[in-house]
Amino acid sequence: MTVRRLTLADLDDCGRLAKDREWLPETRKWALLFEVGEVYGVDAPDCDGLASTTVLTRYGTDHAVISMVLTASRYGRRGLARGLMEHVLARAGDRVVSLHATENGRPLYETLGFRTVGRVAKRTGVFRGDPSGRTRAATEADLGEIVALDAELFGTDRSPLLRRMFAFGEQVRVAEGGFGHCWRNDDNVVVGPVVARDEETARALIGDLALHAGGEVRLDLDLAKDDLVRWADEHGIGSPWEVSLMVRGGELPGDRSRQYLPFMQALG
Repeated sequence: MTVRRLTLADLDDCGRLAKDREWLPETRKWALLFEVGEVYGVDAPDCDGLASTTVLTRYGTDHAVISMVLTASRYGRRGLARGLMEHVLARAGDRVVSLHATENGRPLYETLGFRTVGRVAKRTGVFRGDPSGRTRAATEADLGEIVALDAELFGTDRSPLLRRMFAFGEQVRVAEGGFGHCWRNDDNVVVGPVVARDEETARALIGDLALHAGGEVRLDLDLAKDDLVRWADEHGIGSPWEVSLMVRGGELPGDRSRQYLPFMQALG
């Protein structure tokens, strides 16, 4: 098996592979992952696109996220996903590594030393509510405070990713003690990241971002945050689909209790 570092020239083939596994192509999401992460793949032996992919995104010197572990249906059960996982784990070095796992993928990750530390539910719907009056649209002049707050609560440096929010997303909003962002995916608007010192601020940010987006929005909610999950359900965000948050190599940095929504599951 020959692993190579993919480039934007492979973007269409990444989308084709995703559709082969009945995922959406998510071209904008893949393009961002190419910008901030390292995308690896194995070419299909039949010369028709990619047989498998994996993405490694590093945050500072102590945390990394693995995502987009995909294998073409015609090449399943040949060890490609394991080989790519071993490759990116070696690239991650001594960092704590996290990922979001489906039930199909979880057994493989467990054999590689990952353990489940939480459950996350993708919930979608049209938000019902009124503006909070507590948040405002951010500008790039707010970026310094956003990055500083995130470094404190997320626990490591993901400023290269946060600096892309204004160009990538639909809107960035700030409040006293928090910030949030939403971005357009293929079939909805994803709200995240949302980082705040308290849940009341997080709710204000989530609600105002969802109202700005209009239409269907997606929240990836930590199921341990019972009150926030209940609040989202009361405001029209339901239809959950659950995955496991898994970690290898230690504990996640930062204060998980004040990280309310990830940027996306692929980026933590």
